[in-house]
Amino acid sequence: MIEHYSFGEITVQGIRYTKDLIILCQGGTCKVYPNWWRKEGHFLQPEDLEVIWEARPEYLIVGTGASGVMRVDQRVIEKAKALGIKLEVARTLEAVKRFNELLGSASSLAGAFHLTC
Repeated sequence: MIEHYSFGEITVQGIRYTKDLIILCQGGTCKVYPNWWRKEGHFLQPEDLEVIWEARPEYLIVGTGASGVMRVDQRVIEKAKALGIKLEVARTLEAVKRFNELLGSASSLAGAFHLTC
């Protein structure tokens, strides 16, 4: 699914992206939401993840950047818990690995990846 990640770029299903993105996988189909913008660039808030909340995946994997600069608002953690979504947060390289690991076993899966710092 995600073939490559390095600072500032990610390759998903053969397509190279250079801006942050969301991936949503359900029922054996994955959709990429490119050019993902957040209300505040390095601070992830619940309103930044509406497409994910609507889908209610089993897992949400958040990549916080190569150096882990993007912070996650406590309200994101609380909303995921309230919706029954298993949330995992890691630097983007580790998050990509975890996303790929879960792809075959999770009933539905979402990833929100910050590609730079």
